[in-house]
Amino acid sequence: MFTVGLTGGIGSGKTTIARFFLDQNIEVINADEIARKVVEPGTAALSKIQERFGSDILINEKSLNRSLLREKIFRDNSQRIWLENLLHPLIEEEITNLIVVAVSRYVILESPLLFETNQHKLVNRTLVVDVSPKVQLERAISRDGGSEGTIKAIMDSQISRDDRIRLADDIIDNEKNFQSVQTQLKKFHKNYLNLANKND
Repeated sequence: MFTVGLTGGIGSGKTTIARFFLDQNIEVINADEIARKVVEPGTAALSKIQERFGSDILINEKSLNRSLLREKIFRDNSQRIWLENLLHPLIEEEITNLIVVAVSRYVILESPLLFETNQHKLVNRTLVVDVSPKVQLERAISRDGGSEGTIKAIMDSQISRDDRIRLADDIIDNEKNFQSVQTQLKKFHKNYLNLANKND
């Protein structure tokens, strides 16, 4: 299955771009949704997280307090690395399974950590959603309501803007107006359909 990796820094607008592809009847695999699924109540991963961080990391002794966990791991790099080593293989396995059963002409893998993990090895082409760091910070704070320090720590933990652009096959400037972005996306979609046909 021809797969396009859709990525960008926090607050870049990946979800809005992914919606365009959904509207074209292209399946979108969302790595963040899978990351939530692998730590649902009753999972082995959640038990390991509770063992490491204590019961305070749970809401009502059941579900993961994601905002508290985020604060903890971005204050302590060793904790972030531990968590990534636990979760990334589980997420990758689930993504692989979903790509195999997808039925659209091609698949979009929407992932904030496409280049930072092995997920880039699962895709044939990459589409980077690009905005300036200033816009990233503003959008992420207004959307998530997190502290500026935590958002900046997340930005610092992600691959740099320059490296992301260097590694991209396609780039969309998501600071342009809606019409301009839609025009760019239609061109990419047409190209991905052609590449998917050749991939058959």
